[in-house]
Amino acid sequence: MKLQRKSGLRALTVGAVAITGALVLSACGSDDNSDSSTPSNSASGSSSATSGTNASGISCATGKILSSGSTAQQNAVESWVKDYQQACSGATINYKPSSSGEGIIDFNNGTDAFAGSDSPLKPEEVDKSKSACTGGQGINIPMVGGPIAIGYNLPGVNDLVLNGSTLAKIFNGKITTWNDAAIKALNPGANLPSTKIQSVHRQDDSGTTDNLTKFFKGSAPADWPYEHAKAWAAKGGQAAPKSAGVAGLVKQTEGSIGYFELSYATASSIPTVKIATGASAPVEATTANASAGIAQAKVVGTGSDLALDLGAAYTTKADNAYPIVLVTYEIACDKGNKADTLPLTKSFLTYIASETGQAKLAAAGYAPLPTEIATKVRTAVSALS
Repeated sequence: MKLQRKSGLRALTVGAVAITGALVLSACGSDDNSDSSTPSNSASGSSSATSGTNASGISCATGKILSSGSTAQQNAVESWVKDYQQACSGATINYKPSSSGEGIIDFNNGTDAFAGSDSPLKPEEVDKSKSACTGGQGINIPMVGGPIAIGYNLPGVNDLVLNGSTLAKIFNGKITTWNDAAIKALNPGANLPSTKIQSVHRQDDSGTTDNLTKFFKGSAPADWPYEHAKAWAAKGGQAAPKSAGVAGLVKQTEGSIGYFELSYATASSIPTVKIATGASAPVEATTANASAGIAQAKVVGTGSDLALDLGAAYTTKADNAYPIVLVTYEIACDKGNKADTLPLTKSFLTYIASETGQAKLAAAGYAPLPTEIATKVRTAVSALS
């Protein structure tokens, strides 16, 4: 992720640390965010305490915390949780991959120690957070970046190229077959069938949807008559729950197209669309290309809030800069965190923002934080109280 206030930032290349096994890890996360041993009036079932830095370089804390939200960052968080819990035997971190909207609701209700969201808090959500953050409020802490991949299922068609206009028309039901003239013009050498296009979108409120529709509004406003939002607004298409549900439906439906994070496309071997942006060549959805796109963004939050404006990324024509990107935030209280959850929350967020934690991202299909924003993030996390 990225950038400096009022200026574009250079992307940071981070060496990936190999992660074995499937990208979607099941050992550390589930859709059940409850725990029978957790009292209903606390986000943690037991008190937390720091226990010193271990051989992995992690300053461990003990205890139990609940968190929930974005499915976009699920694979990254589950990898981080696995590593943290292996290094810190007295810690339990339960991340429920629900949706950005649900995560913010849980956080503002005081259920979760932190939440994951693909979009920064709205002003009204910040106001609501003050009831959960005694003497403080929720802040946006960028942690995970990456491309929103456009996956498709069209046997015999490889290296499919589309642009903002054709994508907006496809998802708005204005382009309905794969051999449409607009698609042919972008793929002159492809044998495009007359197969009907089946678009797939999220049925739940999603920051991934919000970021995709921001791209549509930025790159092709005449072809996307709706405002960007977490809730899908266009008519038609088929809905599926969460990123995994959209990827699963695209995988099994010939003629389909959908959107989800790159890690889901990689895990399911779903081909992804290259985007014609006006650069010298269509841009592939890769972590490096996403970092180059995200580096166009600006910090627009104030104080310890690090909300980002990705508008320049959506319209970039820079070579190798992928334009359909998202940044996932961890939402936490700047002040007023619960005494029994603060040590473990702060310790875990410190680890995932560290060079070691960020080095895990590329191997899982995400983009690490550029140096400038990573420094700001570490400062914000260290100030949590």
